[in-house]
Amino acid sequence: MLTLKFFELEGRFPQLVEEFPQAAVDYVADLVKVPAENVAKYDLASRSAKGHRTQIREALGFRPATRADEERLTVWLAVEICPVELVEDRLREALFVRCRSERIEPPGRVERIVAAARARADRVFCAQTVMRLGDVCVGRLLVLVAEGNEDGTALLASLKRDPGAVGLDSLLAEITKLTDVRKLGMSEGLFAGCSEKLVAAWRARAIKMYPSDFRDTSEDVRVTLLAALCFSRQAEITDALVELLVALVHKINARAERRVARSPERSPKGR
Repeated sequence: MLTLKFFELEGRFPQLVEEFPQAAVDYVADLVKVPAENVAKYDLASRSAKGHRTQIREALGFRPATRADEERLTVWLAVEICPVELVEDRLREALFVRCRSERIEPPGRVERIVAAARARADRVFCAQTVMRLGDVCVGRLLVLVAEGNEDGTALLASLKRDPGAVGLDSLLAEITKLTDVRKLGMSEGLFAGCSEKLVAAWRARAIKMYPSDFRDTSEDVRVTLLAALCFSRQAEITDALVELLVALVHKINARAERRVARSPERSPKGR
């Protein structure tokens, strides 16, 4: 009974008896008048347990997953879910829901399927990014982390920095950064159709990396990381420039008002 109810609720069989909710164990134990501790004696790998699972599948109209099912589910997860959902627990949950809708018992290698789907989705994303960038832009990005290229390293470091204190120097520094990143030639539609969460995740990964870390990745991954970082920072720098300009204007106005307030009042004419 416990296994049946667990499958009805979870859409899968438990891997450990500890997965049975204690409240359910206590309830069933009370019904059949046995100690609740006896559940620990239920061997999920035993012949009787396997027989119970077979009966439950037949009663509910489910079937075990095949290797072909695993491959198909991996592709589905990679194409439909991974590009918009990055949390591993939610990927697993999506897989369980899909299996239930298809009346398939979830495969035993769920973690492997999720990992394979994520890897496949990453490869597709990288290939798409490289294709959209084009050879010229790819070359410009790779130069940023080329060994011995101090100018590229300096640009990358500057892109990672936030604006300084409000002032003309900060404004000019941000303008320089924006000019430099625009020279890379990335199109506005580089990540069109891609989840913002996905691009943000690649940007977050890239901003923590040193040039040597980039060089340790495959070229497609390296280019995609750099593109996500530079593309995102281009938009962020533009926003920062607007904020800096507004703050600078307010600062100038406030300074002017203080000077006026401190200046001696001129006597009225004729006195």
